[in-house]
Amino acid sequence: MIIAACTALVLDAAEPADKAVLDRLRADPVIEFIDHSDAQLEEVRKLLPPPDPELVAEPCRWAYYPWRRTVVAVLAPRAFRLVRLDRNRNMITAEEQARLGALRIGVAGLSAGHIIAHTLAAQGMCGELRLADFDRLELSNLNRVPATVFDLGVNKAEAAARRIAELDPYLPVRVLPAGLTVDTVDEFLDGLDIVVEECDSLAMKVVVREGARARRIPVLMASSDRGLVDVERFDLEPERPILHGLLGELDFARLPQMSSREMVPHLLRFLEAEQLSPRLAASAVELGRQLSTWPQLAGDVVLGATAVAESVRRIGVGEALRSGRARIDVVGRLNQLDEPEMTVDHPLPENYSDPALPGVSGTITAAAIRAPSGGNSQPWHIDTTTDAITIRLAPQHTSTMDVGFRGSAVALGAALFNAKVAAASERVLGPVGLTESVDDTPLQAVLQLSGGGDSDLVGLYQPMLARETNRRLGTSRPIPTATIELLHTVCEREGAALHLLTQHYDIVRAATILAAADRIRYLTPKLHADMVSELRWPGNGSADTGIDVRSLELDAGDLAVLDILTRPDVMTQLFQWGAGTALGDDTRRRVTASSAIAVVAAPGATLTDYARGGSAAEAVWITAQQHGLTVQPISPVFLYACDVEDFSELSKAFGHELAELQREFRQLFGMPSDGSAALVLRLAFAEPASVQSRRSLDRVGML
Repeated sequence: MIIAACTALVLDAAEPADKAVLDRLRADPVIEFIDHSDAQLEEVRKLLPPPDPELVAEPCRWAYYPWRRTVVAVLAPRAFRLVRLDRNRNMITAEEQARLGALRIGVAGLSAGHIIAHTLAAQGMCGELRLADFDRLELSNLNRVPATVFDLGVNKAEAAARRIAELDPYLPVRVLPAGLTVDTVDEFLDGLDIVVEECDSLAMKVVVREGARARRIPVLMASSDRGLVDVERFDLEPERPILHGLLGELDFARLPQMSSREMVPHLLRFLEAEQLSPRLAASAVELGRQLSTWPQLAGDVVLGATAVAESVRRIGVGEALRSGRARIDVVGRLNQLDEPEMTVDHPLPENYSDPALPGVSGTITAAAIRAPSGGNSQPWHIDTTTDAITIRLAPQHTSTMDVGFRGSAVALGAALFNAKVAAASERVLGPVGLTESVDDTPLQAVLQLSGGGDSDLVGLYQPMLARETNRRLGTSRPIPTATIELLHTVCEREGAALHLLTQHYDIVRAATILAAADRIRYLTPKLHADMVSELRWPGNGSADTGIDVRSLELDAGDLAVLDILTRPDVMTQLFQWGAGTALGDDTRRRVTASSAIAVVAAPGATLTDYARGGSAAEAVWITAQQHGLTVQPISPVFLYACDVEDFSELSKAFGHELAELQREFRQLFGMPSDGSAALVLRLAFAEPASVQSRRSLDRVGML
């Protein structure tokens, strides 16, 4: 059955018998040798991830094409397939490619079937092709069959096989040049996984389907009008009527004796004449008069090949594809063009001033709400009287990363520190109390307002009002020793410890850990949803909480990428592929550009401890900025996890990895086992931030 005139002869120069054939071919003056093996090998070396060295070292082969009188150097089989199909990724994964590469597919009818067979071969969606057609190429076929005048008179199946062999000399292609008959259909069908039927004969359409149904082989067909595609899953529905039962009670045994004119009504019923395009329907009236046969266009045939290829992919990898019919009507869709949404430049930030509240207690409250919080969620409710400021942790403003409200407790502690600074400035700084589990509040801070001050805190009032989150990349240069010592001092004064990385190689190690944690944040659905919900686009909803995208300090290109990164379907796809290492690149770039990475650690693990850590973090932040540094908080997913249950709660898929990242992180910073990381800060030198975070007054009660 294999026709030598349409398959390539692959020769290995290391084999004596093949070498003898090559020597004879080289001695023939009409045989041309083409050798671009060096360029092909270079392509192998450039693959990502880098291939196995043994695969690179495998010697090339020679493919002889007798109809071209040409011998071409090609990579060895594994390397050839790897390089040729490399651009399929990730539209088709490596695992899917392996499954598809085992399919045996038969294509009957090689006019429309030529492009289909070639498309399947090009996408690596088969391990064997069987092509059946009795007809020979004529000049009128060249409006849709991608052959040339050199192929005129060649059997259509053989012409398709030649073109596929020139694409991939290793792909087995079997040809039935006599086409399909009642006598040859069994030979064609036996052992196939999928049948693509593109025969002209209605009788043969029926015969092929009856044989396929008996063998439980799915049948696909593309008709070149309005993108009509038929799927018959006989593998899933062995009792399904052929051709969807659209031929009604027609006696199939009569079909071979029926004339073309007698078949037209049945064909029209099958094609659903009322849904034919106006041009094809009108053409049906002219058959046998102005037209000798049904018209077809190359574009329609190509569209059908695309639909069949996708159907094969779904069947091959086990994705859902039910029996039925679909129309992919390009003409109709082009009649309904939509105007694309215009890209709107983000407007420049308007002037913004923090809320001003009346009276001394109002000044203190306004200072408290300036505190930083995860995602600018402001997880507190503040009640103000003339005698006291009460800051209650608000559980309704939590997120997945805020395990056990520890992040909220840090924010509350920062708000308390700001309140103390303002109270000292107003000379009403009184006693402070932190209490856990008050009514329905996990943590509550009360600052009594009475006559009192603190000179150290008074000096921080204006710097506190100027404190900001600065996400500019900035530059890395050494921080003066005096500044580092001062940061340690202010942190310890609030009852916490400061762990600082200043050596570049340590900062790079931290960047790797934090980037890996960011990847997990993107790939875990609930963490990703929380992250996206924090973002605020100008003109789109309230910006009194959350993070203004302009504050991310991204250029136009990075903002465009953000549109992709916020899509949950994209993250799901990356998770399924086990990919997405680039998701942490922005964090890696920013951390690597830092002068130092700081961890403010609380002495214990209660909410009160975390609140003290938050006060210390705010003191460090204000002081660092006061001395010329820019500060950006970095929030690794594992920051507030304390045990196995916490890691699992954060991400079931990545819980173990998060635990290991936290262990490496703590070890890198030299944190003691009883210390709890309250906040991670990135310190650098940069221009001021372009956007200031807003604050909400909805969480303030003035009594």
